Formats: sequence, structure tokens, C-alpha cells
Amino acid sequence: MTAPLGIIEGYYGKPWSWEARKRAVSFLGPRGYSFYFYAPKADPFLRKRWREAHPDDQARHLRQLGAHCRDLGVRFGVGLSPYEIYRAFDHAARRDLETKLSALCDLGIESLAILFDDMRGDLPKLAETQVEIMHWVAEHVPVKQLVVCPSYYTDDPVLDRFFGARPAHYLEEFGKRLDSKIEIFWTGEEVCSREYGVGHLSRVADQLGRKPLLWDNYPVNDGPRMSPYLHLRAFTGRPAAIGDHLSGHAINPALQPTLSLIPALSLIESYREGENYAYGRAFDRAARTVLGDELAHLVREDLSFFQDLGLERLGSWVATLRERYQAAGHPGAQEILDWLDGAYKVAKFEE
Repeated sequence: MTAPLGIIEGYYGKPWSWEARKRAVSFLGPRGYSFYFYAPKADPFLRKRWREAHPDDQARHLRQLGAHCRDLGVRFGVGLSPYEIYRAFDHAARRDLETKLSALCDLGIESLAILFDDMRGDLPKLAETQVEIMHWVAEHVPVKQLVVCPSYYTDDPVLDRFFGARPAHYLEEFGKRLDSKIEIFWTGEEVCSREYGVGHLSRVADQLGRKPLLWDNYPVNDGPRMSPYLHLRAFTGRPAAIGDHLSGHAINPALQPTLSLIPALSLIESYREGENYAYGRAFDRAARTVLGDELAHLVREDLSFFQDLGLERLGSWVATLRERYQAAGHPGAQEILDWLDGAYKVAKFEE
């Protein structure tokens, strides 16, 4: 079974343009992607400045993006990170959250995700407090889909290193207390998981008391470690069999909106082809669809430069590659040129 596919803009770094978002929805919606979450880390009004309203111009763009999604049958949602609200979920916090939720509903959202990721988590009664917040939210928003990202959304110990040791039995308590109608994001065995297996997802479903909604951190390339690379290869390590063990499969795209469409297309083929899936062939088909035959051929030839060697080790090849792509006149080629010029480099995880 193919899990419902979607996009979650959950990356750090330079956000996509509003037009790029609309183009992505127009391209992927008719091909099988059924939901879209707007949640770039660089939007301060969804994170540390969440108590403030979006400026009028940005709110207008969000409203238009939502309408565009609805026109194409794509469910539109927003990911809100009410920064460390669980430290003091008092009257003031509830008042401010109610105001914010009302403003988001006025934008026409059909889905809402409350994201507790990348915040301090070694706190007493963390699961209990976060569940209390989610149940309060559920009473105040008339959305079709409500999702939460827990503070510990992966088995990866890197979260414990940066945000404090996870409380004992956090996931089990979180899942047991949380209303079964609320979905839960999960990134897998790692923050950026290389693969997903039925055994792992079944275990997580037991812990959470429901099938997880996969937050797949590929082809995302944010942060200082990944931004020097272009993640273009077709999906691997996502066998079609995992679809039965997910409530949905959301991919976190790369900083390059046009190039992100190549792996995004391949995920559709991975589910459709099942055991017959071949990732090289899937890349070729997706690249031709997105870039056209000639540009796709160039990218196929240079794939190892982009995804394996990386910008910082290209040396004199930068000039050669720039010359190869300058005449293409395609948005995907321009993203490659901008990447070669360092336009997408992320020095640190800034919000």
C-alpha cells in the first residue's frame, strides 16, 4: 500500500520563494502528493516569535498558497513551534496560543502540526505536559488533521547530546496519553535515516499506539554539514512494504525547490514498483521529467560531483561545471549555478 505522500518544509536555511512553493504543488499534486506543510525554520513567526502575528504581506502569501493547494486537491497545513511553551503552559501562554491558532485558521489551513522538535527536553513531566497542550489545541482548532512532533522524534542519540537526555519511557507515555486521532511525526532510527524497515516501524507503532507519520529527512540538505551537497539521487531504503506501517510519508525537501522534485518523483515510483523498483532508472526518468533530456543527461554525468564530492572539494571543477550549466536556461540549472556560487551554504543552524 502506498502511504499518503506529502511535503513538509522543515529545513533550516534560505526558504523557498512563494512561487517555488506553488510550482512544487502544481507539479507534485497531480502526480500523487496529497498534503503540504509550511514550516521552514527561518520563519520566526512560527518559532521563537510565534506569539507575534505574521506580517500582512506574508499572511497574504500563506492564504494564497493554501488556496492554490486546495484548488489542486492538496491538503494545506502549517507547522507551528510554540517555543518551549511546555515550560510554562499558563494563562498567558494559553491566551497567546489561542490568538495564534485563530490567525492560522483564518489563513485557511486544513492541517496543523505542533512541533516540539529541536527544543530542550530533559524536563520533568515532559510527555504529560506536551499531551496536555495537544489536547487543548485539539479543542481550539477545527482542522481535518492534527499532528505533533515530539521532542524526541528519532532513536538517534544526537538529540540527547544537544537537547538533554530523553526522559525514561518518554515515547510510550506520550503515545499512551495522547488522543489516538492525533498523528505523530517520526524521522526513524536517525535524524536523517538511511533506510526504513518494517520491523523498526512496527516497534515504533507499538510505542506510540498508532502508525507514525514519517518525517523523511531526504533530500533535505540544510545545515553546515549537508548544504555543500546536492541530494539528487532517487530514494533508496524505502521499500514499498513500509506503506502499510505508516499513516503518511512526508519528505523534507532540499533548499533547491526545482531539484527537489527529482527525488520526490522517485518516491512515487518506489511505492508503485515495489520489488521491481530500480533507483538508477527512477532517477533517469524523474530527471528527464523535471529537467528535460539534455539537462538531465548533464546532471546524470555530474551526479557524483554534486552528491558525493561536494562543493568544498570541487576545486577547479567549479569553473568547469559553471561553464557546463550556464547556457541551459532552466530553473534547475540556475539552482546548480547558485549552489556552485555558495548561495545555499548554511554556516550554522540559525532560525
